[in-house]
Amino acid sequence: MLQHNWILVICALLSLAVPALVAAETCPAAGMPGMPGIPGMPGRDGRDGPKGQKGQPGTVLLGSGGPLKGHKGEPGQFGFAGKRGQSGEPGEPGSPGIPGPPGEPGEPGHVGVQQRAAFSVARGTNEYPDRASIIRFTTVITNINDDYNTATGRFRCRVPGTYYFVYHASIEEKLCVLMKLDQTLLMPFCDHRRTRRQVTSGSLAVYLSRDQEVWLETKDYRGMRGKPAGYSIFTGFLLQAH
Repeated sequence: MLQHNWILVICALLSLAVPALVAAETCPAAGMPGMPGIPGMPGRDGRDGPKGQKGQPGTVLLGSGGPLKGHKGEPGQFGFAGKRGQSGEPGEPGSPGIPGPPGEPGEPGHVGVQQRAAFSVARGTNEYPDRASIIRFTTVITNINDDYNTATGRFRCRVPGTYYFVYHASIEEKLCVLMKLDQTLLMPFCDHRRTRRQVTSGSLAVYLSRDQEVWLETKDYRGMRGKPAGYSIFTGFLLQAH
């Protein structure tokens, strides 16, 4: 485009110079040069040139978004436990497991000898027992292996199993007796009738583990005494060992 404009300017200058040269040849006296002419109008764009050859492939730049992968990051922290899902369907029973090792040998026993436990004791005093206290029976009638302790008034189980306990009292006043097992109340027995003399009793069968204790305890009324005219007796024995 620029070259084309220069050509137009040169042509305009030549058009002014040629008449001056002709006048100089015909007229011996040359006049002063005239003013340059006005540039002509710009010409049209030329035609497109031929298509160039295909260039060489460019170089791939490896930036942050390039084809290479970064290094593997460290594992993140464990998230909070999710809510418990619904229970699934019960599975099929598994195959029997491997038998376990043999257990430890048991305590030495006596072949053919049945384990026994029994006691029967009586109140050996005519005094009333203390209020809300264990009733002590000090006169021993039967006491196998001394399972009943006359000092504490408690029977301690040596042979685990089912036992039967019963008491009989000859009283002239009201009486309430509590049968307890290791501070747990098994059964209350109360007789509120007031007569000259009467006999009252209570009994219970209960399972005992080894070293558990059973005793009788007073409550509101404590008319359980012991005298030749009528003793108060506490008895217990093993029904079946387990």
